[in-house]
Amino acid sequence: MPLYETVVIARSEITQAQADAVADAVIAQLEVDGGAVKKREYWGLRNLAYRVKKNRKGHYVLLGLDAQPTAIREMERQLSLNEDVLRFMTVRVDEISEEPSVILSRKSDDRERTFRGPKPAGRFESGRKRGFDEREEFRARDEFRADRDDYSVEEEG
Repeated sequence: MPLYETVVIARSEITQAQADAVADAVIAQLEVDGGAVKKREYWGLRNLAYRVKKNRKGHYVLLGLDAQPTAIREMERQLSLNEDVLRFMTVRVDEISEEPSVILSRKSDDRERTFRGPKPAGRFESGRKRGFDEREEFRARDEFRADRDDYSVEEEG
C-alpha cells in the first residue's frame, strides 16, 4: 500500500487530550478501512504563521500512514467535517522514517544549547552598551587630535 504523512492542526482552545482524541478518531477510521498507522507524533501547541479561523496557535499532530487512496480520501473528508481541525495536509512519501521528526529533534536541541554565539558588536565585555562617544571612529578622531596637539607644541617651542 502507498505511504502517506498527514499533519493535522487542531484549535488551541481544546486540550491536548482532545487533540489526541481527534487523531484517535482518524486512526480508528483508517483501521476500519484497512489502513495502518506507522508513526504518530504530537508536536505540541505551536504558533501559527498567520491567523486561521481567528486562532493564533494550534495543536500539531503528525501521522505516518499506510493506507489505500480511498481510505485517505475518507480520512480527509472526516477531518474537513471536524470543527476542532483548523488545517490538515496529506503528502505521499516513499518511506516513513522511524526516527523522530525534525520538529521534535530541533526542540531537544534548543533545550541543550549552552553556547549562544559571539557577542554582538557594539558591546563591551561587561555587556554594557557603548555610548555615543565611545564608538571606534570617535576614539580614532580623539587620538588624531592628541597627536596633532603634540606636534603643534613642538613647532611652537
